[in-house]
Amino acid sequence: MLVLPEPIEFQWDSGNNTKNEERHCVLQQECEEVFFDLDKKILKDVLHSEHEDRYILLGHTKNHRPLFIVFTIRQQKIRIISARDLNKKELTLL
Repeated sequence: MLVLPEPIEFQWDSGNNTKNEERHCVLQQECEEVFFDLDKKILKDVLHSEHEDRYILLGHTKNHRPLFIVFTIRQQKIRIISARDLNKKELTLL
């Protein structure tokens, strides 16, 4: 079971920080909100964990938008790799 660092702190890549907004219309703030969803689900991303442990987060923003987020933990900080809306199949996992 993954235990998130306390307090939760985020690290954003300056060259990559607008990618989720441009590709999927997901704001940084929305990404961060999902980590505080009490009903979130976190799974290990086995297929993409060759070089570092990656995780998949399924949860909702404060406005109940369901998101699929891929992240890793570096130096006790959460680094979001990608974020998008959940698809219909993934919605059933929540």
